[in-house]
Amino acid sequence: MALSGFMEFFQKGKTFRPKKKFSPGTLRYSLHKQAQASLSSGINLRSVVQLPDGEDLNDWIAVHVVDFFNRINLIYGTVSDFCTEESCPTMSGGPRFEYLWADGAKYKKPTQLPAPQYIALLMDWVESQINNETLFPVSTDVPFPKTFNALCKKILTRLFRVFVHVYIHHFDRIVSIGAEPHVNTCYKHFYYFVREFDLVSSKELEPLQEMTSHICHEQSPPPVTSSTGTSSSR
Repeated sequence: MALSGFMEFFQKGKTFRPKKKFSPGTLRYSLHKQAQASLSSGINLRSVVQLPDGEDLNDWIAVHVVDFFNRINLIYGTVSDFCTEESCPTMSGGPRFEYLWADGAKYKKPTQLPAPQYIALLMDWVESQINNETLFPVSTDVPFPKTFNALCKKILTRLFRVFVHVYIHHFDRIVSIGAEPHVNTCYKHFYYFVREFDLVSSKELEPLQEMTSHICHEQSPPPVTSSTGTSSSR
């Protein structure tokens, strides 16, 4: 399924927050359009994520970070009415995985939060990063910071946790509105991209390992040995 169908499907639904857009006439906008054209053509997703010849890796990653933020925002918007403090008192992915929030500002120590509050803070944080032109420069004359790759790893790792929560706790809602194939396509695109450029660790990918092996038709990263599960705040 081409991702053009994903956008058409979810544009009709609820959006969790305003969409981040690229400015026409910029390199980032051109790369975004190039990526969208490839996705719409139905090219194999493994090929779509590869860095185009002659393009800068940081620009390619920046475009995808923003696109994934927008798409995961749309996906969560479809289940947000069902993700409440009562139904989801912790940000978890089943009984083995719980995520604690820390941002170095208001939440200096890892803090247990209800899933909707955690995700709202996560999206606020991601939005603040991608809107910061020091971190995500708009002009090609401005270099990316030396910490850019590490920052994108952190952003994508946190966005992956939204996939974990939605798939494990709200999959019935996704199925009921006919969104399963669209969400699966978005997830596969995300997964192939972060694996291509080593942007999310195997440990973080573990909660969806079995599903990933099934829908991506490949061997997933080896599981991390754990008898009690994980709790992460990174």
